[in-house]
Amino acid sequence: MPYVSLNNAGERAPFIGIDLGTTKSVVAYMDGEEPRVIPGEDGSVILPSVIGFRESGPVVGETARREAIARADDTVYSIKRFMGKSLEDVREDLRFLPFDVSPEDGAVIRVRVGGAHYTPPELSALILRELKQRAQRHLGFEVRKAVITVPAYFNDSQRQSTRDAGKIAGLEVLRIVNEPTAASLAYGLDRKKEGVIAVYDFGGGTFDISILKLHDGIFEVLSTCGDTHLGGDDIDYRVIEHLRSAVEEEAGTSLNDSRTTLQALKDAVEAAKVRLSAEDRTEVAVPLPNGKTFRSSLDRKTFESLITPVVERTMDPCRQALKDAGLSSADLDEVILVGGTTLIPLVRRKVEAVFGKPPHTELNPREVVARGAAIQAGILAGAVQDMLLLDVTPLSLGIEVMGGVASVLIPRNSTIPTSAQEVFTTYADGQTSVDIHVVQGERELAADNRSLARFQLKGSEPMPAGLPRIEVTFLIDANGILDVSAKDSKTGAEQSVEVKPSYGLADEEVERMIRESFDFAESDMEARLLIEARTEAETVMRAAEKALAQGAGLIDEEEKEEIEEALVALRDAVEGDDRSVIHSRLDRLNEATLHLAEVLMDSTLLAAVKDHKVEELLKE
Repeated sequence: MPYVSLNNAGERAPFIGIDLGTTKSVVAYMDGEEPRVIPGEDGSVILPSVIGFRESGPVVGETARREAIARADDTVYSIKRFMGKSLEDVREDLRFLPFDVSPEDGAVIRVRVGGAHYTPPELSALILRELKQRAQRHLGFEVRKAVITVPAYFNDSQRQSTRDAGKIAGLEVLRIVNEPTAASLAYGLDRKKEGVIAVYDFGGGTFDISILKLHDGIFEVLSTCGDTHLGGDDIDYRVIEHLRSAVEEEAGTSLNDSRTTLQALKDAVEAAKVRLSAEDRTEVAVPLPNGKTFRSSLDRKTFESLITPVVERTMDPCRQALKDAGLSSADLDEVILVGGTTLIPLVRRKVEAVFGKPPHTELNPREVVARGAAIQAGILAGAVQDMLLLDVTPLSLGIEVMGGVASVLIPRNSTIPTSAQEVFTTYADGQTSVDIHVVQGERELAADNRSLARFQLKGSEPMPAGLPRIEVTFLIDANGILDVSAKDSKTGAEQSVEVKPSYGLADEEVERMIRESFDFAESDMEARLLIEARTEAETVMRAAEKALAQGAGLIDEEEKEEIEEALVALRDAVEGDDRSVIHSRLDRLNEATLHLAEVLMDSTLLAAVKDHKVEELLKE
């Protein structure tokens, strides 16, 4: 009997787990204490993530996949690679895909297929709806709640897009779970209670590597790394490029002008890839519009030489994940493979080489993520006991402060859910509003990181710089969704935003940002210290100029000239790039204004006690 919850009408509403994949998707549920994948009407538990648009309506799955060649203009696939993306992010993919992609409002992309335009969440929702209906047919009652998995390196925008897709499909998304973590749950049910596990997840369109620690039923993610735009599709593209010119010559036309031929070539290459996992040689056969059939022999050695650069791109993130976790390959107890691309022998050999031990493959790598999602659903339903899932945030989160410096509130690899709060203040006198710029990344300067959101806190009292207290709070929920709020502690004015990041940054850049945080650590820190020195100097100069205007009549001309000379010298230093000169001239200005500060304080105190008797002052 599957674990269920009861809705307000007392009806059964099961918690299901869904692996929404780039090329294939799977749905599962908890049958007692055992996760079970749900087959379709054809008996297969795998649903191809392919959508065909017919006059009678959309068709999802194997039927759409079989008809893709004949109806290339009305078929869409690999939509997961477009979730939360801009047109610039996916431009390189478009030459391999037989459907059009265009930007909307300069940001969100829309896919033109079947004579209409759809957003990626709308198309993903069709896949989710098919999985929901599959579950309902199998279980015999309505399904309303689901746990959906995403790559560990999906950013906030991609996670939001996945939640939106679930909502459009009529599902309440209980939680977004990282795919490697879900896989570890599936393996952890009957495995030992202690150990460190590496989960290598190489799917159709994404790659993740996560290092997890299992202790007394608690799965703690120690580190995660990867690339949300790297997968089996990229392997297909390498082989397509290898055969492209020969196919075009035989067809007498460019593949750019024949979507049917492009789709036929992609299908043939994908099938050959599968066969070469078990065979040493195979044939690629592509029917052409001119009635001919292109044929070419492809052996495993040639195939592996073509795809080695793609597989090698997964190795550096593996090493980085180990480094981030403070471990070596010798510290690992197990290595788990997830995703259909891990069935390729070359991938398995490379994984064994980098981790120093053969990977486990007891569970079907195509099903393991959905099984783990079902277990997480069971945990949320209270049906699975003595097991806890602790995920991490893959990149640091913070805000931009004066001078363009990034101030980190939540460091990367922090266990989620989590929150952090810091108090900031104003830079200029009389500010009644404060701009909050949320950034994500590992560099010292905000401009070198990813911009997530901007909003403005209004309603502050006009006060001197440095006096207002602005409380900024970051909260990451269990789904990895970030909520940022800012509050003026005196007026109570508050503003918050659920972060939906800006578009236009390719996901490869996220991995690059981590790598560059190490490569440029010294120069970044030097740049940050220079900015902070300039900011401090600007603040002191403004204060000195203000004090000089107030106390001009309280000091002699010689002292006034000394302060003015120190101001000019510091201003010249701020224009330069020598931090030590700024600090030395800052010290000179502080020394020059020391007596002026004392005189002003005495003057202020005298003004405060003027016309007051001693008895009145004592009472106060």
